[in-house]
Amino acid sequence: MRTKYSLIIRVLIVLGTGGCLVFLFGRIEYPWNWRVPWEYRWLFFRGFYTTFIIAVGATSMGFCLGVFGGIARTSRSVLARETAMLYVEFFRGTPLLIQIYIFYFCVAAAVHYDNPVIIGMFSLAVFSGAYITEMVRAGIESIDRGQIEAAMSTGLNDWETMRYVVFPQAFRRIIPPVAGQFVSVIKDSSLLSVISVRELTKASEIINATTYKTFEAYLPLAALYLIITYPLSYLTQRLEQKIKHD
Repeated sequence: MRTKYSLIIRVLIVLGTGGCLVFLFGRIEYPWNWRVPWEYRWLFFRGFYTTFIIAVGATSMGFCLGVFGGIARTSRSVLARETAMLYVEFFRGTPLLIQIYIFYFCVAAAVHYDNPVIIGMFSLAVFSGAYITEMVRAGIESIDRGQIEAAMSTGLNDWETMRYVVFPQAFRRIIPPVAGQFVSVIKDSSLLSVISVRELTKASEIINATTYKTFEAYLPLAALYLIITYPLSYLTQRLEQKIKHD
């Protein structure tokens, strides 16, 4: 009953907001031409496909980096802890746009590699991996110390304790924030247009520069990003509810 009531409220808010936007746009003296998005639909589709591929690749690599980084942050090795901490501090403390420029114009140029899609994907992965590292660290440290001592008293070594006792519990706790980070990565992929990656934002910029139809170029852009991010946000909410219920 509560879920049904929330759904009705949500639909009413969406309809009300949509009505307000239609009213406001109707007051603008602007020659609307909605044939423009249709005529450039293949540019949108290619941008959507590129954005989706970049998001999948960046989130996969970012998660792997985050898991290794989180384990290193809680390691007994001083070298591993300090290396992981410096990685987190650098990539969380500098703007993503600057990191993209550094990877594309400095690192990639130094190794003579020129694929903006892969470079952009790697930049997003390293950036998101720094945030996921801290989420994994917090998840591991949230496990009661007594469980770890009990596991080791049964003869499990450090790796077996992490694999069979700590990480299964920590993983359930970090799912919601990590899923939220994945949504951020998808939206952050719009910054890759600065290195000429033809993802969704770049497609809209091209359409706007060609037709001078700003609204028709950018309103579909917002809708397409929502198509990608909303299912992930919805899944995150369901996971949070399931974890609370369990």
